Amino acid sequence: MFSEKYRPQKLNEVINQRHVIERMKAFVKKRDIPNLLFAGPAGTGKTSTALCMAKELYGGAWRQNVLELNASDERGIDVVRGKVKDFARAVAIAEVPFKTVILDESDALTTEAQHALRRTMEDYSRVTRFILIANYSSRIIEPIQSRCAAFRFKMLSEDDIKKFIEKIIDGEKLKITDDGINAMIYISEGDLRKVSNLLQTVVSTDEKITEDVVYDVASKARPTDVREMMELALKGKFQEARKILHDLILKQGLSGSDIVAELHRQMYSLDGLTEEKKVQLIEKCGECDFRLSQGGGDLIQLESLLAHFMLLSKK
Repeated sequence: MFSEKYRPQKLNEVINQRHVIERMKAFVKKRDIPNLLFAGPAGTGKTSTALCMAKELYGGAWRQNVLELNASDERGIDVVRGKVKDFARAVAIAEVPFKTVILDESDALTTEAQHALRRTMEDYSRVTRFILIANYSSRIIEPIQSRCAAFRFKMLSEDDIKKFIEKIIDGEKLKITDDGINAMIYISEGDLRKVSNLLQTVVSTDEKITEDVVYDVASKARPTDVREMMELALKGKFQEARKILHDLILKQGLSGSDIVAELHRQMYSLDGLTEEKKVQLIEKCGECDFRLSQGGGDLIQLESLLAHFMLLSKK
């Protein structure tokens, strides 16, 4: 898998998180780290940073001194009282005087499990350090947050994602067009894990990576199709807009939620609409997305949304 093959092995290889990496290097140099909380969007290097630091801290013995768990799979109180506590109470087998527990997706832990974890962090603070990784730090209880040094990971820029794509392309000798790269950057939304997985899938189906191939494999709505549909609806050409919608759902097999998400992304760049009307359309997109999540029919809900686009433009 590209996601594993091209994962950073050293702190210097982590992309565009200098504000975090420099502090981690200082911790490694001192052979001491506090409890840490890494928070930020998915695919920005949180887990990679934690593993790279562990490898540089413990060297070849890192596997014996690091426990890595994914809390989204094992999020109950029994895991904290069992696996985590048993590992935390043991003495480190290395020059570093403590072991490390890396708890990925820790914002998925139940409240009871988090309170048990807080107690474990207190009891074994002398021999164990904890690195909690979360997309939403607000879901971590305050007593745990106060015991950790928090680091925020930034969303990756388009240039950072492009460099990562080019690294894989050069390493695997792949063929890709410029519009293919732009499509991958657009779809990834700053998530490098999504980029590597999408590349892995694309190369298994086609020798040359183009924009059309990327959107077909990703099963995402093309921005040009969605924008044309919106503009037709706003011009009062409802039947033409409806035809594009039917093509997206029935021929391309896209989900209603994906189309609504793309409508929302395109909304802010629409010309000829006042801010007040854009606000009303965004509200309707949110309402449509909620109805779809509750089991509403894709065609009916999205046709209703397009009808609202047309009616609003007439006012």
